[in-house]
Amino acid sequence: MPVLTRLLILGGTGEARRLATALAGEPGCRVVSSLAGRVRVPVLPPGDVRIGGFGGADGLARWLRDKVIDAVVDATHPFAARMTANAATACAAAGVPLLVLRRPGWTAVPGDDWRRVGSLPAAAALLPSLGRRVFVTTGRRDLAAFAGLADLWFLVRSVDPPEGLVPQRMQLLLDRGPFALDGERALLREHRVDVLVTRDSGGTMTAAKLTAAREGAIPVVMVERPTVPPRVAVVTTVDEAARWAVRPP
Repeated sequence: MPVLTRLLILGGTGEARRLATALAGEPGCRVVSSLAGRVRVPVLPPGDVRIGGFGGADGLARWLRDKVIDAVVDATHPFAARMTANAATACAAAGVPLLVLRRPGWTAVPGDDWRRVGSLPAAAALLPSLGRRVFVTTGRRDLAAFAGLADLWFLVRSVDPPEGLVPQRMQLLLDRGPFALDGERALLREHRVDVLVTRDSGGTMTAAKLTAAREGAIPVVMVERPTVPPRVAVVTTVDEAARWAVRPP
């Protein structure tokens, strides 16, 4: 079987950067990484990089045909549901193999007090029964879900400033992981946080907040990740994705 020469990585995550790095030395393998452009100063992977959207599934399908792409690895954030859906539709239309690389979600351990919900509005509805000082680490978008909770105070951490409506009583913390456990413990103490809201992103870069919450007996509202479209192959490690990339189906 011929060696793959043209691979598109839909990126923006640490896994995507590690995959691009792993494939950079593959003979005859040309990797193009695509970033959505939502972070002002992204960490760039090695190799060719394009920044910006494709114009939906139809635009991505045209791009795949125009660039004669042999395969696509979707290594976007686990909550980039629209991009993953567009990738599945576009690859099916263009006849290009697609693999989804998703790191595993987090698993509760003894001592955790997690409340799993299906959306940010569901998380917001639960908060008044759990606490008054809320630490939110769901990113800068969709904070409008908390805008109506005027009686609660929010500490919001994100890489870039939020977009759209935000909570009325809010302190913004601009920071980028990885976050150490000692720092997360200090943050929860300093701001007297009594409830944490996060997405089930998985991975180690931001997991320390969960340990700090467990140690402080702080409840966690965990927003469950969206499902991957049906009939799409999924792997959980960069090594698996790299092996697939050099010999896609």
